Amino acid sequence: MNGTSGSVTGRKGSALLAYLGCIRYQDVLILQGSPMFGALFALGDVTASKLAVLGLFALASVLLVAHIFSLNDWAGAAADANDPNKAASVFLTRGVGSREVLALSGSLLLSSLVICALLPGHTLVLGAAIAALGILYSHPWLNAKAMPVMSSLPHLLGGLLHFLFGYSLFSPIDGRGILIGLFFALTFAAGHLNQEVRDYDGDRINGLRTNAVVFGRARTFGAGLLAFTLAYADLVVLARAGLVPAAVGALPFVLYPLHAFWAVTTLRSGLTFESVSRLQSRYRILYAIIGLTMAAALLYR
Repeated sequence: MNGTSGSVTGRKGSALLAYLGCIRYQDVLILQGSPMFGALFALGDVTASKLAVLGLFALASVLLVAHIFSLNDWAGAAADANDPNKAASVFLTRGVGSREVLALSGSLLLSSLVICALLPGHTLVLGAAIAALGILYSHPWLNAKAMPVMSSLPHLLGGLLHFLFGYSLFSPIDGRGILIGLFFALTFAAGHLNQEVRDYDGDRINGLRTNAVVFGRARTFGAGLLAFTLAYADLVVLARAGLVPAAVGALPFVLYPLHAFWAVTTLRSGLTFESVSRLQSRYRILYAIIGLTMAAALLYR
């Protein structure tokens, strides 16, 4: 009996690890920047009670974004398995079925919303709105991810909502929050356009009508660079208006030329999966510098 019980427990443990292995932890953590900065901009004086609320919110935000990515992976499993650049990482290769991933995604969403219900009411509403955008983008019945132009709108609006999601913890939604959130919205949309350029070959094989497939890689890449340019310019304007720390507003003058140089180099290399992936890794370092400067300026003002 004990041996049988131990065997069953071992199988359940292995299955749980397989399910948890389907979560894209790196991507989930990267997307925590926007909501956490929203919370920091609205935080005001640091107190023990605020830190407790922030910790609860961080858990809800991680679960929500993990739900969005797992839903997207569930919806795109067949296409990803047919994409040479993604096939090896599809959850099916881990012995996990589509129903299990859908159940995992639903459980993550439910857990996030339950926690959000313990937070301010408008935070719950924003969390639900972000989840709705994820469903609009990924679910096969709606499939905005395969519609040119439409695929970028959930990212533009979602980038703003992610920031306001955190901002709503300690402040009502106001003009200041929306204007600062525009920086994150532009950055989010720009990053998505680069992702479509990166995934061009696989999306074309699968017949997905993304911006890159319909309008071409170069035009889509140019649109992404324009959105990044506007995001950097927005930081300067926000700093001049006193809405973000002055130190943050100085960074675009140093970082944007480097970003633009890398972008031109990537364009000349032919916009391959490897070259665009390399660009993504590079500009994430630039945004990490912006984030660290922003956090330091906010916490030590």
